[in-house]
Amino acid sequence: MERNLKNVLIISFGFLLLFTAYGGLQSLQSSLNSEEGLGVASLSVLYAALILSSMFLPPILIKKLGCKWTIAISMCCYIAFSLGNFYASWYTLIPTSVILGLGGAPLWSAKCTYLTIAGTSYAEKAGKNAKDIINQYFGVFFLVFQSSGIWGNLISSLILSQSSTKVEISEEDLECCGAHNCLTDTTNTTGSAKPSNSLIYTLLGVYTASGVLAVLLVIIFLDQIKSDQAETEKEKLDAPSFWSTFLATFRHLKDKRQCLLIPLTMYSGFEQGFLSGDYTKVYVTCALGIQYVGYVMICFAAVNSLCSLLFGKISQFTGRKLLFALATVTNTACIIALLLWKPHPKQLAVFFVFPALWGLSDAVWQTQTNGLYGILFEKHKEAAFANYRLWESLGFVIAFGYSTKLQAYIKLYILLSVLVLSMVTYAAVEYLEAKSSPGTPTATKKENGRPRSQETCM
Repeated sequence: MERNLKNVLIISFGFLLLFTAYGGLQSLQSSLNSEEGLGVASLSVLYAALILSSMFLPPILIKKLGCKWTIAISMCCYIAFSLGNFYASWYTLIPTSVILGLGGAPLWSAKCTYLTIAGTSYAEKAGKNAKDIINQYFGVFFLVFQSSGIWGNLISSLILSQSSTKVEISEEDLECCGAHNCLTDTTNTTGSAKPSNSLIYTLLGVYTASGVLAVLLVIIFLDQIKSDQAETEKEKLDAPSFWSTFLATFRHLKDKRQCLLIPLTMYSGFEQGFLSGDYTKVYVTCALGIQYVGYVMICFAAVNSLCSLLFGKISQFTGRKLLFALATVTNTACIIALLLWKPHPKQLAVFFVFPALWGLSDAVWQTQTNGLYGILFEKHKEAAFANYRLWESLGFVIAFGYSTKLQAYIKLYILLSVLVLSMVTYAAVEYLEAKSSPGTPTATKKENGRPRSQETCM
């Protein structure tokens, strides 16, 4: 096997093992560690740490340690979070959430840098177009990586469904489920009774082992990038460049279009935060039991992945405006339905319809918003995507931060309000673009031809 492709596969399967564990744990936090809102508080802290990490750590660690060891050490930060869940408390989960958040940005930046250098190196040797090889490598990576959402949630559901304590849910208990949920901890009063410690430890043991395997895979089999290959990339990460990029992130807010895109970018964090932090707890766990969370999130991950691929193909014919409209209508319909629906175990199929539709909408928010940033700010991509990370992470922080303080119907109204505001400001951006280039259609082809690697690395 060609050496660079071997390294791509090692990174891909390393991330698959790592995020099989983290993805499954994230989906369970609001249900598994519901006491005093510990689970969602840890996620809020995690994304706050991720914001700080994105601003400071990646250039420093990649320059000092190289890509291979930055990836390996950052993966250990994710393992720390799994270990913190063994004895979940404010003194274990919050610190390990900070550690994971600090390791998140260097992990992704090092992965992007490694694959880019590997693709460029192979293209030079083979006399091929570097852009094509890089896109091919990132395509392989995401083909493997995106299935992690399925495997992590499947593991949790299979293990937690082994519980021998099946609690019958009364109609009175079900009154605490749904949009008008009780703010008290319903996990102790309904069929979502917490699984036994032995099952929880088994699950966490599997997740921790998966993370350890990821680290060992990278340390043992991943080749270190040669210094001459990485020299160009390291020069980009020197101190002056780092500080200029850091300052450019905030200078970029002088661009009116960037300011107008803030609500849309934050909405991405809000809607993902609601699904993983609120829908899983007050609808699924409350009415069905924690063992169903994994199955529901598998549905979301599968539809999200398929629609991301589909929309990437059809957007060249439909344009991004129509796809944004589709996502808006779909999300709005889901929010209204969730406000009206009273979850009941007899309506099992309905519990899967919502994450499926949510996955369809999220596929649009992720692919088209990334593409929009790439088109609008082509000359300032680093600053633009730094802002994207900043505002989306802030959306996560806020969504998880108020998760335990407000009833679900209030959060749904907030979600709907942010969505409406997002579409108003997005329309303003499109108007400004049309006004600045009259007679020129929006660069749809250019947007859809944008490498996935650029969208993800920035």
